[in-house]
Amino acid sequence: MTQGTQAIWGWWHEAPAPARRALIAASLGWMLDAFDVMLYAMVLTALMADLDISLRTAGWLGSATLIAAAVGGVVFGVLADRFGRTRALMASVLLYSVFTAACGFAQTVPQLALFRICLGLGMGGEWACGAALVSETWPAEHRGKALGLVQSSWAIGYALAAIVTFIVMPLGGWRAVFFVGVLPALFTLWIRRHVEEPALWQRTRTRVTRPFGGLDEILRRPLLPLTLAVTAMNACTMFAWWGLNLWIPSYLALPLAQGGVGLDRALTSALVVAMQVGMWFGYVTFGFVSDAVGRRRTYVCYLLAAAALVYLYGMTREPLALLLLGPLVAFFGTGYFSGFGAVTAEIYRTEIRATAQGVTYNAGRLASALAPFVVGSLAQTRGFGAAFSTASVAFLLAAVLWIWIPETRGRALED
Repeated sequence: MTQGTQAIWGWWHEAPAPARRALIAASLGWMLDAFDVMLYAMVLTALMADLDISLRTAGWLGSATLIAAAVGGVVFGVLADRFGRTRALMASVLLYSVFTAACGFAQTVPQLALFRICLGLGMGGEWACGAALVSETWPAEHRGKALGLVQSSWAIGYALAAIVTFIVMPLGGWRAVFFVGVLPALFTLWIRRHVEEPALWQRTRTRVTRPFGGLDEILRRPLLPLTLAVTAMNACTMFAWWGLNLWIPSYLALPLAQGGVGLDRALTSALVVAMQVGMWFGYVTFGFVSDAVGRRRTYVCYLLAAAALVYLYGMTREPLALLLLGPLVAFFGTGYFSGFGAVTAEIYRTEIRATAQGVTYNAGRLASALAPFVVGSLAQTRGFGAAFSTASVAFLLAAVLWIWIPETRGRALED
């Protein structure tokens, strides 16, 4: 191994095999989660035409998925604290895989809404289980890098959704695209055979476990003010992310008369994939930078850059400019998510960690569930430029909320 390679990947080779397998499991679970969830965004224009759905209704369906994901995150967080990280992880992956495929059978909007809600439950649960699994198996000095790698897999899943849509949709339509989404269910077989429960969790499982996984503790003092600040910050970032990313494929594909850019399917897919390259680097870079200079500084810098870049992106119609701006928007407008798992792991102790991560992440997601509806409604009445500007404002608010969140870099995890 060369000196340069050692500097970049030495932390990976220093870790024990169970930690590496835990990171692989969480990364693949999150990648496949993104793949299944973002198939909806990729086929949305065809689905709207086939089922006669308006922009506003399509946005409502996206919001319903996020509300369900918020509920799923809390429920699976409690299950992960009580029954184990890997068991809860497998259940969440099975849930979102099966109901992604079910979306391909939908004949009406209510049917599609039901399947998207069930999918959302599994989607929300995967993050809480995977973040706790990785946090508890990696040392403090490498925790940011490990969780950054986990988060980076979302970009790979999103890119795969774009590629699969480009290949499958001309052959079988949007329904066939959803049917491909059942494949992640097979991944649970590997988790069952190869991924162990963290030793940190094993040491606490013999203690008396609260029936609701410690919800009472994180929602009362001294943790309550911090829980509220972290949740509000995450709500702002998730409002911005979902408000922007759920609508980017439609923004690129819709004709100029409907406020879009009017690109064909091939060019739309290419621009989306290019954004995922920037997103992947944003995720990974955040982990390295936050381990070096701290969670707070890195978060605030990314959020301020995202606010400016998203505003410019919403005002742009030239394909070349969108190609150049897109990866930068994705880099800064997504990379900060790598820090959330580390920050919450370093705040809450093991007995309540997955519950706390599920609550703070998914209550934020619940608050952000209005984003697809708000952006879709604004896009329909005032255009995508005004609609995407709401994401810029949300990024700025998230940066301000870091005044009340402490720096946690380097903290050892508490039993």
